[in-house]
Amino acid sequence: MNKPAFRNWQSVQEEVLRRIHSRQWPPGELIPNEADLAAEFGCARTTVNRALRALADAGLLDRRRKAGTRVAAQPVAKATLDISVIRNEVEARGQKYGYHLIDRRETVPPVATSAAMNTPIDAPLLYLKALHLANDRPYALESRWINGAVVAGVRDESFETISGNEWLLRHAPYTHGDIAFSATNATEDEAAILDCAPGGALFVIDRLTWDGDKAVTKVRILFVPGYQIRTAL
Repeated sequence: MNKPAFRNWQSVQEEVLRRIHSRQWPPGELIPNEADLAAEFGCARTTVNRALRALADAGLLDRRRKAGTRVAAQPVAKATLDISVIRNEVEARGQKYGYHLIDRRETVPPVATSAAMNTPIDAPLLYLKALHLANDRPYALESRWINGAVVAGVRDESFETISGNEWLLRHAPYTHGDIAFSATNATEDEAAILDCAPGGALFVIDRLTWDGDKAVTKVRILFVPGYQIRTAL
């Protein structure tokens, strides 16, 4: 008996990609169904299903129930962005990392923060404000709210020597998050901390992470003028 030509979903994915890139299956074309592909490739239908799902997640296929699977008419390249440890980011640039805690307190947050994190408006959260340094120069200003009712042990951590960014990635699991990128002009206070001109252009990351339906943390990070973010498609 001949061995299957395609033994795993990765090899099926590679063949499907080859057909898409060679225009054997041009944009918008309905491709064969899973059962027919499984028979052609000599593998299980579940193997084909996983390969097609991965390509659909990557934006290369358009899968619709009862309508079949088509090659995406306008493939969308999706970038993957990890929640990085700022220490690692700085050191990857060949610079010395530094950290300074500016404020740590448990207090009732602004109503907008409670609403975003879906916590009672009178429930206190842990607030951290800290400065990240690169070669002893300001790199990023972090303002963070942490839900102590969800994150075990967070109230026992002083955060004098470790940032909320680094501590949470080590100790607090999360399932998903929302992230937004924007730009803002430095206020007088922000300019003083980041050692830049008032009104200077700052790159901003706002992130809210969740563990199931419970918010873990909400953070705003302001990066010094000239900062660039890089990712891969």
